[in-house]
Amino acid sequence: MYIKDSAIEGQRKEEDPAGGRPFPVLTPGNIHYSVAEKGQGICWGGLGLVQQLAGRLGLAEIIDRRVRVLKRHLPYHESDHVLSQVYNVASGGACLQDAEAKRRDGNYRRAVGAERLPAPSTSGDFLRRFSPEDVEDLQESFNEARLKVWAAQPKRWRKLARIDVDGTMAPTSGECKEGMGLSYNGQWGYHPLVISLANSNEVLYTANRPGNRPSHDGAVAWIDRSVALARRGGFGKVRLRGDTDFALTAHFDRWSEGGVEFVFGMDAHPSFVKLAEAIPEERFRPLARRKRQPKGRPRRKAKRVKEQIVVEKGYRNRVLAEEHVAELEYRPGKCQKTYRMVVLRKRIKVLEGQKRLFDEELFLFYVTNVPPRELSTAGAVRESNSRCNQENVIEQLKNGVEAMRMPSDRLESNWVYLVIASQAWNLKSWLGLALPEESGARQLVRMHFRRFLREWVQVPCQVVRRGGQLIFRLLSRNQWTPLLIQGSLLLRTGRLAL
Repeated sequence: MYIKDSAIEGQRKEEDPAGGRPFPVLTPGNIHYSVAEKGQGICWGGLGLVQQLAGRLGLAEIIDRRVRVLKRHLPYHESDHVLSQVYNVASGGACLQDAEAKRRDGNYRRAVGAERLPAPSTSGDFLRRFSPEDVEDLQESFNEARLKVWAAQPKRWRKLARIDVDGTMAPTSGECKEGMGLSYNGQWGYHPLVISLANSNEVLYTANRPGNRPSHDGAVAWIDRSVALARRGGFGKVRLRGDTDFALTAHFDRWSEGGVEFVFGMDAHPSFVKLAEAIPEERFRPLARRKRQPKGRPRRKAKRVKEQIVVEKGYRNRVLAEEHVAELEYRPGKCQKTYRMVVLRKRIKVLEGQKRLFDEELFLFYVTNVPPRELSTAGAVRESNSRCNQENVIEQLKNGVEAMRMPSDRLESNWVYLVIASQAWNLKSWLGLALPEESGARQLVRMHFRRFLREWVQVPCQVVRRGGQLIFRLLSRNQWTPLLIQGSLLLRTGRLAL
C-alpha cells in the first residue's frame, strides 16, 4: 500500500479560494546551508536490503572460494573487489570513477561495513588480472547463488525455462582498447553475447568478443552451459529462443535428443520462399494477434498524428493488411530429423498519400521442435516474437546499468566489468523473486533499473550503530517503504527459504 504523506494531505484539504491562489505554489524559502555534526546519513537507504540479500545467499564466501586472482590479500579479498563494484553500480554508479566519492564518505563505508574501500585505480588493476577461465569462475560463483533463489520458487515457476540468446554492439571511442574490432556497420567496439532467462529477466551468461565477430560466434558452448544451469535449477523443460543467427542446424539433432526445445527464426532463403509460395491457399490460417487488456477504465485513443502527416504529404507508406500462417516439414542438410517450419505471410499495402499503388507479400520463417499439441502454428510465431523482450534487457544493461561502457583496456577486463555490473541487475530480479509474491515484489522483475534506483535504493537515511545493530533510519517514504522494511525483517530473521 502507498504511504500517504500527512503534511501533503493536510495541504490538499485547505482548498484555494474561488478566485484562485494569489501566489505560485513553488516559492523559495529563506535557505541556509550547514553541516550536521552528529547526524550520519547517506542517500542510498535501499542498499542495505541489497546487501542483506547478498549476505543471505553467501555471495562473498562463494566468490572467495571459486575465484582466485590475487596472490595476497592486502587487505582486499576477491569478494571485496567484486561486491564493492556491484554495490557501486547498484547505488547508481555508472563507471569505476563514481566509486571515488563513496570510498571517501565515512557514512557510506559504515553502511557497507567496510573500514576502507578500493580506489578506482585499484579496481581497474583487479579487472586486468582476470583470465578467461577466471571470468568463467566468477560467473559460476554468481550462478551458485542463483540456484538458491530458484530453489525457493514454486514448481509452477520452474515448469519451463525460456532461455533467450542474442548479441549486441558495445561501441567505444577509445584508441587503446585491446580486442576491439570494426563491426559490419563501421562501429569500433566489442560484440558481447548475452544469454538471459525470460522468466525473470536475469542475465545467465555473457561473453565479450571483438566487434567484427558474428552474433553466433562461440554461442553454442554458452547455450549448453545455460541449459545445464537451468536443469540444475530444477526446471522441468528448457526452451531456447533466438533470431536467425542462432538457428545453428548442426546442433538441432543433439538438442532434440537431449530434450531441449527451441524456437528460432530462419533466414528467408530463396528456396524457402519458393516453398512458401507453393503452399495451397487453404492451408493458410489467419494469425490473430493478442490485444492487451487495458487496466481500469479505457481511455480515448490519441490521434495518430504521424499517420496523418504521411497521408497529407503523399509519402510512400507500407501498411500491414493481413497475416496468415502455415506449416511445412523441414529437414536441414546437417540433420537426420525433420522439424516444423512455420511460415508467416504478411500482405502489405503500399500507399502513396491516399493512393494504393500495389500489394506485396513478405514471408518470415521459424523453425521449432516443439510438438503441435504443446505449441500451435500461431503459438510458435508468438513465442518467437516474445523473445524480443530480451532487447529490453540488453537496453537496460547498456543504458540503465551502464554495464557496456567497456571502461578498461583489455577484452577480458571489460568482460569482467560486464559480468560484475550485470550482477547488480540480477540482484534486482532476485529481490523480486525472493520477497513474498503477494506483496507485489514481482514488479521488481520487470522494473527498469533507473526506476529501481529512484524508488528502492536512492532513499535518504541515517546510518546509526546502536547495541550491535546497524540501523538504516529512513528519512523519506514512498509506496515501496513497507515492502523494504518487511523484506529486511524477513532476510534478517531467516524467514525466507534461501
